[in-house]
Amino acid sequence: MRYMKIGIDSFGCDHARSGLGTYLLSFISNYQKEDGVTLELFGSPLDKFTYTSGKDIKFIPVNVSDSLNAERRWHYFSAHTFLKKHGYDAVIYPAPERVLPVSFKTRSVVVVNSVIDTKLEDNFAYFTRKKIRKSFDAVDRIIAASQFIADDLISHGIDKNKITVIYNGIDHKLFYPPIDTSDDFADIKPFAIRKPYFTYGSKLSGPEKKHIELIKAFSLFKEKTKLPHRLVISGSDGEYSDEVHKAAFESPYASEIFLTGFFPHESFAKLYSDSDGCIFPSTVEGVGLPILEAMATGVPVACSSSCALPEIAGDSAIFFDSDNIEEIANCMERIVVDEGLKNTLIANGLERAKSFNWENTVRQTIDIVKKLVNG
Repeated sequence: MRYMKIGIDSFGCDHARSGLGTYLLSFISNYQKEDGVTLELFGSPLDKFTYTSGKDIKFIPVNVSDSLNAERRWHYFSAHTFLKKHGYDAVIYPAPERVLPVSFKTRSVVVVNSVIDTKLEDNFAYFTRKKIRKSFDAVDRIIAASQFIADDLISHGIDKNKITVIYNGIDHKLFYPPIDTSDDFADIKPFAIRKPYFTYGSKLSGPEKKHIELIKAFSLFKEKTKLPHRLVISGSDGEYSDEVHKAAFESPYASEIFLTGFFPHESFAKLYSDSDGCIFPSTVEGVGLPILEAMATGVPVACSSSCALPEIAGDSAIFFDSDNIEEIANCMERIVVDEGLKNTLIANGLERAKSFNWENTVRQTIDIVKKLVNG
């Protein structure tokens, strides 16, 4: 058997405080060591124990200042020398939308977990897009986390023969139906959230996340039904935070809307399982893991009919137009008052979630790398 050394680039993953970081953390946590393969991470010194704690996987710190621009410069000018020095047969890049060399001398596999245009964070989006396109043209293999992402890449001119769809998994040791949800409060330190409630977990990053539309729909739901539900929005503050907070404050049901700020990933299982439903209106999801995680905890899901969400949810959710306030409010009402629909969504969701697991994701990804190295 040919000995193989695979590097994984942890730059751009936000120290495990974003979806990209959660992907890498889950990937490493579910990696099973195999003969002839050595896995090694490299990245910011701040992440020396972030991803590899408890795993027999080496982490190589790279002395680069903790800023996206500095990390990009390192990839443009220093990555070749570093990769050659450490003798990697191939490198996996989990955050190629943010940091990636422009050219490659070491075999390269990128994992794309989002629609590219949504990750262009600077004022030079045209030039950033050109750099990403040039880099993607140069990589050896591309793993897309959904067919929606694969189609988006192809629409940007990327060679479809380079692309393989490998879905993300969910952590079934964390996300599963609870035995007892009879308490009046969801006790999630440091919060005690009064039931019943709907929940939406997403960073307050932009209008395409549709937080404001959800807040308006919740207000309409309350006005129409007079039910005691609350709305819990969990996600870090971002560029759109002021607008979302303003919409919540101006709602006639402001006292029933709770914005938690940053919410640890491991706490979402409890947040979902104690809710009456996950309402997910975002229109820019390339993966949609939160709806699967909610399904795995045994709660009904209503989500946007756009982006990758219909592909991921299948027949296990009800869908709405995220710009149609009345339609969102109607879906919220249906999953509360229609017991038959609620039970069907829960049963279908539990079954759907079973087909997404990290063990398969990791194995399929490593297989792609091994085939690349072995020619």
